Amino acid sequence: MKHFALLFILTLAAVAADRLVVVPANGAKPVGPYSSGIVAGGYLYASGQGARDQSGKMTEGIEAQTRQTLSYIRGIVEAGGLTMEHIVYAQVYLTDVSQVEGMEKVWREVFPNNPPARAILGSKRMPTETPVEINAVAVMDLKNKRRFAGGVATAERIYLDGIFANDTQTAIDKLQKTLLSEGIGLGHLVFTNVYVGPGLTLGKMNEVYAQYFEKGNAPARASLMVDALPRGAQIEITGVAVRDLSTRRVVRPRNMSPSATASPCVWSSDTLYCSAKSGFIPGPNSGIYSEDVETQVRQTMRNLLDGLEEAGLNFSHVVASNVYLDQLDEFQRMNGIYAKYFGATPPTRTTVQPAPVAERKRDAEGRATMAEQISIVAVR
Repeated sequence: MKHFALLFILTLAAVAADRLVVVPANGAKPVGPYSSGIVAGGYLYASGQGARDQSGKMTEGIEAQTRQTLSYIRGIVEAGGLTMEHIVYAQVYLTDVSQVEGMEKVWREVFPNNPPARAILGSKRMPTETPVEINAVAVMDLKNKRRFAGGVATAERIYLDGIFANDTQTAIDKLQKTLLSEGIGLGHLVFTNVYVGPGLTLGKMNEVYAQYFEKGNAPARASLMVDALPRGAQIEITGVAVRDLSTRRVVRPRNMSPSATASPCVWSSDTLYCSAKSGFIPGPNSGIYSEDVETQVRQTMRNLLDGLEEAGLNFSHVVASNVYLDQLDEFQRMNGIYAKYFGATPPTRTTVQPAPVAERKRDAEGRATMAEQISIVAVR
């Protein structure tokens, strides 16, 4: 009866061919326009989960908070007919990175064997003021999962553990070594997350990063200044690579110039990874010109749609997104615009304020400060 009920729920929640919305029986209620879980393209995507219980009460202590958060992740993957063993990748956001050892203690209890690839970073604030937020990706066919020293391999992809360093060159050299251990190279990357601590700048990081990638063929990317990284690291790089280069293809709308730091979108078989976009207007006199978050989100979604349409997709194909807000106080204002681009079954989502609030002021040419960024994953 239990399996019949599960099948009924999944069938009822089907929104497109080979795409199912997963609704856990006892999960945390979404606090924005997003789905708890979506199954598509052979993977399950789980939205970021926090440490408040179902009554809204915050559990105390990082170990209890991590258990609570992972229990919600478990509810999503089990509602999708999977187990925690199926998880291949996770991102852990902490408001206090000094608590990482307590989090890792619980992590080892929950994942005693073959843990997923994982990134850990400090974020200034998260929705519901949770001190820990975790999202996850799980592979539907467990026999395709294999743990190795630097991450997790599936039949077609490599999910990379976060690589920590104090400088960009060291981080990328370590990344390259990890990929080579699996018989592939930097050119196989389809998406990277590059997290930069307070002791480094995005500009300095990009100067080095661009030396490693071919212009017009770099992986898609989200690059962020974050509040802190574990154990004092200044940079962390994580991401996804394809094993078979014939399944990798860069997608670049005509209004976006080739870059050695990030491609707009990159295919991995039937899955499209799109770089984090902002309210940046491409082309002549480019820049961000609106100060309010609503207008910036509209331009961001326009930029994301350019990449989707170039790939023959639209917003209905999006299964996961990450929203990075400069000020979490604008969460509801962002949601009001974001929701307009998706129907009754929006993609999964993780939302964080990665760094302290930045001062917003226009530069000498009238360009405004970036208020948000959004990256997406879509499945054909």
